[in-house]
Amino acid sequence: MTNLFNYIDRSSPIHRLTGASKLFGLVLWSLAAMNGFHTPFLAVLTLGSFVLFKLSKIRLKDVSFMLGATLIFLVLNNLLIYLFSPEHGVEIYGSRTVLLEGIGRYSLTAEQLFYHLNVVLKYTCTIPIVLLFVCTTDPSEFAASLNRIGVNYRISYSVALALRYIPDIQREYHDIAQAQQARGVEMSKKAKLTDRLRSVSKILIPLILSSMERIDTISNAMELRGFGKNKKRGWYSGRPFTKGDVFAMAFCVALVVFSLLLTILNGGRFFNPFV
Repeated sequence: MTNLFNYIDRSSPIHRLTGASKLFGLVLWSLAAMNGFHTPFLAVLTLGSFVLFKLSKIRLKDVSFMLGATLIFLVLNNLLIYLFSPEHGVEIYGSRTVLLEGIGRYSLTAEQLFYHLNVVLKYTCTIPIVLLFVCTTDPSEFAASLNRIGVNYRISYSVALALRYIPDIQREYHDIAQAQQARGVEMSKKAKLTDRLRSVSKILIPLILSSMERIDTISNAMELRGFGKNKKRGWYSGRPFTKGDVFAMAFCVALVVFSLLLTILNGGRFFNPFV
């Protein structure tokens, strides 16, 4: 079964960080990456994200589906950028170096290619960090750490339930699909695309009904146990912040500050090698 937005238990330094510090780091890392188009800085962030991914002991096959979907989106995004604005890089960098003459305004320029490189780097330096957050954060521990930093425990628990519900939906979809195929519904690659889409649509109604039943069961269980009656609650999975959490958050703060300094010293958000 394809893994999608699911916690993967491993013994790694990334897993040992609390959920709150990982969320804090994810937000700041993304801010540092999105702040500008300074190519060397984005390249260093990309290298850093690959190193962190290696440290987490998450294997590529564990997240192959999400990486494939991201690659498709990245290719489509770059194609659409070039289709609708083939001279955007020229406008940004203030020069025009034609590498390959095209029809009309659709000429291949070094400036446009360099802009696309920066777009790719922005994705490659943030997507691994997002996957790390999802795959290395236990939902119960994440809810506990959110509550620890001041988030209302009702909201924290809702977040934990949402994160836990995604793999449940995956398993339910897989079970229903297996049952449909056992009844003779063809959903493999041998069938036509239209037939496969029609077969997949037949899964939606039982999936929705089972999801509604699961939601009703969880709601009744929480109500019977008096959830939300008190202002505070305890957590089995709660963990205190460690030196590693403090270091990770301080490092991400430093990244944002350094990104802002680069923008100021560079005189703008774009690194221009064509001047």
